[in-house]
Amino acid sequence: MTKATSTTPEIVVGLDLGSTKVTAVVAEVDADGIEILGVGSVACRGLRKGVVSNIEWTVRSIREAIDAAQTMAGVEISTVYAGVAGSHVRSLSSDGICAISGREVRPSDLDRVIEGARAIPVDADRMILHALPREYVVDNQDGIRDPIGMSGVRLQARVNLITAATSCVQNVTRCVERCGLNVADVVLQPLASADAVVSDDEKEIGVAVIDVGGGTTDVVLYTDGGVSYVTVIPAGGNNVTSDVAAGLRTPVAEAERLKRNYGCALGRMISDEEEIEVPGVGGHAPRRVARRLLSDIIEPRVEEIFSATRQRIEQINAGCVLTGGGALMEGMVECAEEILGMPVRLGFPIGLEGMHQLVQGPQYSAGVGLVRFGKKQLSDARGREQHGAPVRAAEPVEVTTRKNQGFWNWFRAAF
Repeated sequence: MTKATSTTPEIVVGLDLGSTKVTAVVAEVDADGIEILGVGSVACRGLRKGVVSNIEWTVRSIREAIDAAQTMAGVEISTVYAGVAGSHVRSLSSDGICAISGREVRPSDLDRVIEGARAIPVDADRMILHALPREYVVDNQDGIRDPIGMSGVRLQARVNLITAATSCVQNVTRCVERCGLNVADVVLQPLASADAVVSDDEKEIGVAVIDVGGGTTDVVLYTDGGVSYVTVIPAGGNNVTSDVAAGLRTPVAEAERLKRNYGCALGRMISDEEEIEVPGVGGHAPRRVARRLLSDIIEPRVEEIFSATRQRIEQINAGCVLTGGGALMEGMVECAEEILGMPVRLGFPIGLEGMHQLVQGPQYSAGVGLVRFGKKQLSDARGREQHGAPVRAAEPVEVTTRKNQGFWNWFRAAF
């Protein structure tokens, strides 16, 4: 395969492995931005709280999502950026220090100082997923974001390290590889979601991103332009569904449908006259109940999730961004504002072109964020090659048909 030039568009695929669904997002990336080509999303029962619990079911869901995405996009997918999440994720701070070679900071110096920050003891069953620089210090000058080209003799990096259980990461990789795919990199899904929905200005003045998923609620805190804290709350939309199923004595599948169609996180937003039909269990006839009853079951669990979030974040200037599939329920933003005591907005993927309407929802933020991560990796690799430090980037996906033909092929097959 010929090596892509800096102006050649490349195909990047983000694979979001969630507790309730698997989503594949295919995009064409270049220096001008990200153009969405296709998306595939299917239900998944093979993950529990973000961790693989059944390999066969997970592999089946990945295959279906990839098939749908590559049919719509008109490409043959061979390489993906896979997301990983779960309550096993940890965040800790570390510092790295190194001497500056040649009295001028170069990319190789950044690599060495980050490696120094990563050189801390971790448990044998854990691995470092990401080393996220918060700031650099050149000699005695701190608060530096990009020290490349600066003069000095000593470089220091203050880094936020994200660790994960090695077995959980390996299981994700194994599921993807059993589908005949290569894993370009494994990325923490909360970071991907956050990067897809917040602006640089919000990161600068401080913002919290709350990703309400099926199995977990992930929180990412930005301060001074960088990630300062990551935490995972082991509760999400599936817990709400279980509460509804038990409280209304209805099957779990029906409880999920009721939650999606009629659920509300604040009971006072619903009039007392509204009613819904609740299917029975074990052959019992359906019955009609007040919609307010459904909300009374949902609200305590949502309050519990946001209360746990409030205990883990500090007051920040830009407020909170609520994203993930669980954020779509009516009343979520209003409930979050009450409990967190700060402004809250719903987060949608930003900065997209092409068929961006396919992913214009909070439930697609992780998939889009994984694509953005892949774009940055390819850009960084090209930048380092220009500085004389070759880096082997992930092999780009082969395009088998033109993207417009791919869309129309998908359209004809679907209709």
